[in-house]
Amino acid sequence: MTSQTAHQGNTPSSDQIRRAPKVLLHDHLDGGLRPGTVVDLARASGYSPLPETDPDKLGLWFREAADSGSLERYLETFSHTVAVMQTRDALVRVARECAEDLAEDGVVYAEVRYAPEQHLEGGLSLEEVVEAVNEGFREGERTALENGHRIRVGVLLTAMRHAARSLEIAELANRYRDSGVVGFDIAGAEAGYPPTRHLDAFEYLKRENNHFTIHAGEAFGLPSIWQALQWCGADRLGHGVRIIDDIQVHEDGTVELGRLASYVRDKRIPLELCPSSNLQTGAAPSYAEHPIGLLRRLHFRVTVNTDNRLMSHTSVSREFEQLVEAFGYTLDDMQWFSVNAMKSAFIPFDERLAMINDVIKPGYAALKSEWLFQQAASIRGFSTSEG
Repeated sequence: MTSQTAHQGNTPSSDQIRRAPKVLLHDHLDGGLRPGTVVDLARASGYSPLPETDPDKLGLWFREAADSGSLERYLETFSHTVAVMQTRDALVRVARECAEDLAEDGVVYAEVRYAPEQHLEGGLSLEEVVEAVNEGFREGERTALENGHRIRVGVLLTAMRHAARSLEIAELANRYRDSGVVGFDIAGAEAGYPPTRHLDAFEYLKRENNHFTIHAGEAFGLPSIWQALQWCGADRLGHGVRIIDDIQVHEDGTVELGRLASYVRDKRIPLELCPSSNLQTGAAPSYAEHPIGLLRRLHFRVTVNTDNRLMSHTSVSREFEQLVEAFGYTLDDMQWFSVNAMKSAFIPFDERLAMINDVIKPGYAALKSEWLFQQAASIRGFSTSEG
């Protein structure tokens, strides 16, 4: 069902978008801190290089520094957030607040990723990092429930593609796969660091029947996507927006898919698209011109994500607000994106199915019934005034 069918004109309000049950698959823990928390943790740890110490000004600095059109410059902003995430207490707090913020935004299931190897400067071990973050997420889930929100958070452990610890991190992900860690990822600048550098990690995960996604097709093109899928065996594509390079739209409106794009669509390989982030890194010129519009029309397995909420000054709700404005999406479209994401999550099938049937679909049905009753009320009011 597309935005042109069934409920034409059923454009969700900002409040409905926020209340809609949403699913998030691509969100970086170190890219989603509250500015006030960065200031607090910097003060507590004696970290002095922050460019601003006022939370509002710091939040603006992060957004402007990231809004450069360069992925490499975008990644530089993480030096400050990672620097204040080097103790157990800091990691617990950041993870707890992440779960609380996502739940407040209407996210019912999230997979949040981070690189344990980047949080060892304070003397923590890899295992202590994982356990601190897991503890924070469980605390955040409980706090969210006390505030009337339900959320489940799974962890993706990330290895940095320019480093040489990917097998070690893959083994760590496998050890904690029954304790909140649902999969593995590699991240960092794509150019010059192909995913094939980490084949031993991916081969290990496949032997262990474990799940992994790969950052591919963001700043680098089709070869990165091809390697992630055909050499490494990725279950999902982190971003994958550059698959558009293998799709040709002719002047008469017909669309021709290349072999790689056809493979991605035929195999239902999930695309973890992050519109606001893509605009900042130059992968798309505007929301209206973002490839998500065409990919959705062509029925690729598209999902909507935040990437880094602090750097992009965004949330899942804000991403949908931008897409609703750009493409006229309705609650039906939002449900389609959310079900896509839940189908693509790294938790067991029966749990995904329960989330879809018992949480997501009933949530959207309730929101759509609001619209129907509002329409009926307005019609009755019009008839009464005319009578």
